[in-house]
Amino acid sequence: MFDNLSEKLDKALHVLKGHGQITEINVAETLKEVRRALLDADVNFKIAKSFTNRVKEKALGENVLTTLQPGQLMVKIVKDELTELMGGDAAGVNLSGNPSVILMSGLQGSGKTTFSGKLANYLKNKKTKKPLLVACDVYRPAAINQLHVVGEQIGVEVYSEEGNQDPVAIAKNAVAHAKKNGCNVVIVDTAGRLAVDEQMMTEIANIHKAISPEETLFVVDSMTGQDAVNTAKAFNDVLNFDGVILTKLDGDTRGGAAISIKSVVDKPIKFIGTGEKMEAIDVFYPSRMADRILGMGDVVSLVERAQEQFDEEEARKLQKKIAKNQFGFDDFLNQIQQVKKMGNIKDLMGMIPGASKALKGMDVDDDAFKGIEAIIYSMTPDERSNPTVLNASRKKRIAKGSGTSIQEVNQLLKQFNQMSKMMKMMQGGGGRKMMQMMNRMGR
Repeated sequence: MFDNLSEKLDKALHVLKGHGQITEINVAETLKEVRRALLDADVNFKIAKSFTNRVKEKALGENVLTTLQPGQLMVKIVKDELTELMGGDAAGVNLSGNPSVILMSGLQGSGKTTFSGKLANYLKNKKTKKPLLVACDVYRPAAINQLHVVGEQIGVEVYSEEGNQDPVAIAKNAVAHAKKNGCNVVIVDTAGRLAVDEQMMTEIANIHKAISPEETLFVVDSMTGQDAVNTAKAFNDVLNFDGVILTKLDGDTRGGAAISIKSVVDKPIKFIGTGEKMEAIDVFYPSRMADRILGMGDVVSLVERAQEQFDEEEARKLQKKIAKNQFGFDDFLNQIQQVKKMGNIKDLMGMIPGASKALKGMDVDDDAFKGIEAIIYSMTPDERSNPTVLNASRKKRIAKGSGTSIQEVNQLLKQFNQMSKMMKMMQGGGGRKMMQMMNRMGR
C-alpha cells in the first residue's frame, strides 16, 4: 500500500532527518522532491503544489531551521498536512434511520457489489445490526447472482425481484420488506457503467429520490488514480454523496486518489478495502494512513485487528495450558487461524513501523502458512498434543504426507519449541519485563 510514494517521500526527507546543517535552501529542495513524489503518485498538480506551499509556510513559521531536531519537526509537519489533506478526522457512517438506508454508487468494475457485502458483514459484526442487501443492478447478468453468493457467504439476506427491470421499484419494495422483517440497515447495490453517462446518472438520481438514503456512498477503484477523482466529482455533482469508499488499496496503487479526493469533492473517505476477504474492510483514519505513507506503520490498527480476534475465555484456557507445559500444535494451529483472520499478511506487516522498508522487494504471500499447516495436519492427534513423541520415523512420515522435507519439519519443531519457551517465560517475571518493554515501545 503506497510503497512507491513512501519510498520517494523517505528519500526526499532523508537529508532533513539527519543532524546536518538545515537551511532554507535545502528545505525548499526537499519540498520540491516531496511535490515530485506526490505527482508520481498521481496527485493533482495544483493540490501537490498547494500542499508543499503550506508545509513550507508552516516550517518557516515554526522556525524549523533553529530547532534541535529540525528533521523530526519537518516530518511531523508533513504528516499533519497529509492528515489534513486526507480529511483530518475519521468520518462515521450515519445509521440514524429505521431502517437506515445506504445507497452504493460507482462505475462498473470498482468493486461495488463485493464491498456492499463487506459493509453488510462489518455492520452485522461490529455494530450488531441486521442488514439487508438489495440487488438493483438489473443490467449485468451475473450481478444479482454475485450478490446472492456474497449474502450466503456472510449470512445476510439478499432482496431481489426476478424479472423486474425497474431498479427504483425494487429499491422501494426492499425498504418496505426490511421494515416488515426487522432489518435495520438496507444496503442498495446499484448498477455501474463503463463510463459516466446521462442515463446512469438519471437512474441513480431517481433511486436516491425514491428511498431518501441516510448515506450515499461512492465506491472508487483506488488503482485508477486521478481518473477516480474526476469520476467522483462527476457523481458528486449529480448525487451530492456523503462519502467515498476506496477499494483495492492492497493492490499496486500509487495512492493519488486517497490523497487528493477529499480536496476535490470535499467529502470524506469513510471506508477502505484492503483485500478480497469479506473481513477486509477498515474505517479510514487519515492520521493512521499518513503514518503508513511516511513509513511509521499503524500499530493502533494492528492492535485493534488483534483484539477483534481475541477471545478472553480461549486466552485463559491457553494460559493454563502454557503454565502446565501442555501447549500443543492444535493450539499453535488455532493461533495461525486467528492471525489469518486479521487480514492479508503483507497488509499486516505494513502496519509494523519500518517493516515496509525492510520487506521491500520481498514477495510476502498470503499462503505463507500453508506449509506449516500441511505439516501439522499430517500429524496424528497424539503427535499434535505431545510433540515430544516425534522421532525420526514419524518425522519422515509427516514430511512425506505434507509434501515437505524432514529439514522443514525439524525447522518447524525448533520454532515451535522456541515459541513455547518464550510463552512459558511470559508466565513469570520475564513476562512482566516483556510487557513493560512492549508498553514503552507502544508509547
